[in-house]
Formats: sequence, structure tokens, C-alpha cells
Amino acid sequence: MLILAINGSPRQKGDTAYTLRSIQQVVEDAGAQYIFLQISEILAGLKVPYCLACSYPCEGKCIQGTKLEEVFGLMRKADGIIIGSPVYFCTVSAPLKAFWDKTRTLRKEKALLNVVGGAITVGGARFGGQETALRAIHDMMLCHGMTVVGDGFYEDDAGHQGACAQSPASEDAQALKRAELLAKRVVEVARATQGLRIRGR
Repeated sequence: MLILAINGSPRQKGDTAYTLRSIQQVVEDAGAQYIFLQISEILAGLKVPYCLACSYPCEGKCIQGTKLEEVFGLMRKADGIIIGSPVYFCTVSAPLKAFWDKTRTLRKEKALLNVVGGAITVGGARFGGQETALRAIHDMMLCHGMTVVGDGFYEDDAGHQGACAQSPASEDAQALKRAELLAKRVVEVARATQGLRIRGR
């Protein structure tokens, strides 16, 4: 079982990164491998860091020989993906959107079909657009045919859309608890749906 934690914040040590890293032990205790990915680092070496839709279907020319190509290889193997983003104008960060637009080549392959997805967002205020940003991440995942889950777990409660934190996330105990429940749910559903993911394409 491979679970990827993707940090859509440009800050490598900010609140979103903190929240995503806080779930590593939970994922590993559930018997899965955890890998943290920093989007700003991945996009840094690209000549054009956003998608130009230069070919249809996507030929993936822009990622060849880049760190993005390596990351897409990991995504093809993933059983679950947890995406985190700070809230920028009630939606996701620009780096996250740029990164996800580049995944057109994965969509062409149906590489993320039935991969389990969950979302974490962090806002500057308690009601600072976290849920609209969560839904934006869910929509991005659904466009790949991913199986989207919220932060519910049988031993706890049914949950909501995902984990919503207020900055500073390190002091938001409730959000960190919801992030743990989300992580457990992603691993649980990923294990239950393993047979639905077609590998070795």
C-alpha cells in the first residue's frame, strides 16, 4: 500500500506541510508506505510550470526528464493520495492547480482511476474558505475517476468532507484529529478497493 501526501503550499514548512506530515505515523501504523511530496520543489525545474494544453491527447512532452516525470511514476503506483492546500481566495493554491493540470497525461492513461483520495485545507480564519477549497480538490480528483472519501472512520464518527485547519495548524487540535481520521479512512478504503486498480499498463 502506497499513500502519497501532496503539499500544494509554496511553503515547505508551513501549516499545510505540518498537517500533512502529522499523519505519517497514522498511515504507517495502518501498514502503508507514506511519501511526502512538495509541489513547489517539483515544479521549480520546469521551463513552463503550468499546462499549455499543447497536445490532445496529452503526449507528456513537457515532463520528460524532469522531477515531475519521476513523481508521476509514483502516482501511477499510489493506492491513495492525500492532497493539502492553503486557502487562496476560497480555493486551492496556484502551485497545486498548476501541478494538477500537468496530470493530463495520467488522466489519458486512467492511471488514477479508483485511487482513493482525501483532502486537507488550511485557512487563516476559522471560516476562511476551507470547505470550498476542499471541494475544489475533490473535483480535481473526480476528474481522474478517483474514489473520494471524507474524514470519517467507523470507530470514531461518519465525518465530513475532509480536514479543515486554522492557522497555526500546530495549535488546532481538532483539525489534526480530523486529519488522522482522514488518513485512516484513505488507507482503509484503499485496502478494500485494491482489486479495482489496474496496474502494469
